[in-house]
Amino acid sequence: MNDREENQIIKRICQGHRHEYALLVDRYKTPLLNLAYRMTGNYDDAEDLAQETFVRAYEKLSHFDRNRSFFTWLYTIGLNLIRNHLKKAGRTVAADPLIPAHGEQQGDAEFKDPERSVMNGQDMDRLHMALLQLSEDLREVLILRFQQGLSFSDIAEVAGISQSAAKMRVYRGLERLRELMKDKG
Repeated sequence: MNDREENQIIKRICQGHRHEYALLVDRYKTPLLNLAYRMTGNYDDAEDLAQETFVRAYEKLSHFDRNRSFFTWLYTIGLNLIRNHLKKAGRTVAADPLIPAHGEQQGDAEFKDPERSVMNGQDMDRLHMALLQLSEDLREVLILRFQQGLSFSDIAEVAGISQSAAKMRVYRGLERLRELMKDKG
């Protein structure tokens, strides 16, 4: 689905074809859930925040500027809800022990080389724990850049900062992450 097709779906939703909103939810539920989980470290909170994001986006869909990207608009709503949740919770983020940080889908490699799979899983767990120790602003840009694959211009739009500030935050986040990983190694 490209931007033009999304805009057509949004137009039809605004004309009363509410059931078509499911197409947008299906397309973005996994990336949005991943963003919320990586930011909060708690799967239940992530599910609630992702659902709330879709509800808010639906309520404001008639105000969506179709000259913008729906993806970045939706992420902006989601990130603002996540930020508010973290402020309201007033706590540091801790990883959910029931959800592994790695391996949402592992390939055949784990069967061919189980030792390597365990090592990769441990490295991913270390990385996830280090990521959760970063400040919220650094964690969010790293997640948006490397886990969600957003461009610096999209990160800037979603985070409400300039493109140069987005680049600087990613750089600072990577530096801090390296320090944390070195301390844990």
